[in-house]
Parts: sequence; structure tokens; C-alpha cells
Amino acid sequence: MSPNAILPAGYEDLGALAARWARSTENARSAIRWSASAADFAEFYSAVLPRLPEILTTLAGYPLAGMTDPQVNLFNLAAAFAEAAPHHELYGGSADVPFSFAAHRFVPGHGDLPSNTEVLR
Repeated sequence: MSPNAILPAGYEDLGALAARWARSTENARSAIRWSASAADFAEFYSAVLPRLPEILTTLAGYPLAGMTDPQVNLFNLAAAFAEAAPHHELYGGSADVPFSFAAHRFVPGHGDLPSNTEVLR
């Protein structure tokens, strides 16, 4: 993968994070999350959180089906943030969820479908 994912205009500064975190499926995003360090979570969180209202407003203007590749990358970045934020906010930067079963045991039925797939709405 390139060092930067292509994002819509105005989000180029998040390209390197998107290249790492913005995977198209839940299973792929989970694999990144499970391998992340506390520093990785902190970097991702501090870069995306201030931009989240803007990201969500931008995404609200696009239909789920029919987004361009840069728009899909931004959508996947937002999904990755939603899934990773608790690890920074609640779990002390741990990739594991404290007092829970191993996350690898949870197998979502739609984990290999792209997250912007119509069937998931």
C-alpha cells in the first residue's frame, strides 16, 4: 500500500493514517487494531478526533452506494476511528478489551464484506 491513501480534498493530512487504518472490511480493520500499540492508538485518536465533526458532515453528503474511492477511504477511516477510539479512551491504549473474552474469538458474519455495502445498512 502507498504511504498515503487518497482522501477527498481537504483531508490530505490524514492520508498516512488512512493508509494504515482505513481498511474496507471489519475483519481487516480488526487486524490492524489488534496489532496496534498504545502510541498508535494515541496518534490516530489525536489526529482524527478534532476532524471528526467535519468528516461526518462530509460523509453525510454522499450516498453510501456510489461513493468515489477517496470518499470510501474517508468512510473507512471514520469506521476505523469508531472501532479504535475505545482502546484509547477506555482501555489505556491496550489492543485487548479488559475483562472480556479474546476479541479474536468474535467472528462477525459480515466481517469480510466492505463496510459500505448496501446489505449492511
